[in-house]
Amino acid sequence: MTARTNAIVTPSHAPDFERCAILCESIDRYVTGYSMHYLLVDTIDAPLFRRLEGPRRRIITETELLPWWLRRVPSPLSPGGRRVWIGPRTLPLVGWHVQQIKRIAIAGLIDDDGLLYCDSDTAFVRPYDLADMWVGDAMRFYRHDHGAREVRAGDHMDWVAHAADALGIEKSLRQDHDYVGQFTAWKRSTILGMCARMEQVHGRHWVAVIGRKRKFSECMLYGAYVDGVLGGAGHHAVDRLTCEVRWFDPAPSDAELDAMIAGLKPGQVGIGVQSFVDMAPERFRAAVLGRRAAAA
Repeated sequence: MTARTNAIVTPSHAPDFERCAILCESIDRYVTGYSMHYLLVDTIDAPLFRRLEGPRRRIITETELLPWWLRRVPSPLSPGGRRVWIGPRTLPLVGWHVQQIKRIAIAGLIDDDGLLYCDSDTAFVRPYDLADMWVGDAMRFYRHDHGAREVRAGDHMDWVAHAADALGIEKSLRQDHDYVGQFTAWKRSTILGMCARMEQVHGRHWVAVIGRKRKFSECMLYGAYVDGVLGGAGHHAVDRLTCEVRWFDPAPSDAELDAMIAGLKPGQVGIGVQSFVDMAPERFRAAVLGRRAAAA
């Protein structure tokens, strides 16, 4: 078996800084088997996030990741002051879109074999070695069979259609699986192959292919490429995520946070509460890094 190197990737922005700091502290406490933790942030947020840098944590801005023709509109010119990126080859994109593009683009900038994606509203609560992402030379990746059709609210089936169109997957071969989750693991070589496939099919830059619509999911793209193009080669599908997430309001109580941690199954090592859920960061810190987490 070939020796593998791994990295952790976290896209974030200024409003999530405190939560991102909690994630970083949990990584430093619990996680091994990685070469570097990359924080993908906007240039205007980089000075704030520099506080989190260290020997194994590096800030990367969008100027290193995005094509030259896709640039952020200054906030005073943006609708409602939102961060908006415009370019001649895509629709106008907002921060959530660009974070997804950054997740993909990082593969072209680093040389680690495996990438573990951890959003800044998650944290580790148990020890984890990134070597566990691999089964031999195959990468564990999350797939909930036919799960996209089971989601009653959301855009999952739009994401399925977008991924299939972007990758040139025939209708008879399209899947309706759900690949969306936290602590997702990807192979760098697969990401590069996915981008090359989009460019081959459409004859233009992969960012231009993705950004032709506003409803897309990087997780669904990756999963569709693995299953619909590679036929699963090089990957080992699992149906349980390593991170349990509270996706929607209301915010969990302290007791519910404790229960999330105590209820983790074997192989599950983290929890998350979506950043738009109204919960003070210090409550999350107390749960995942305080005495309650130690007791769990």
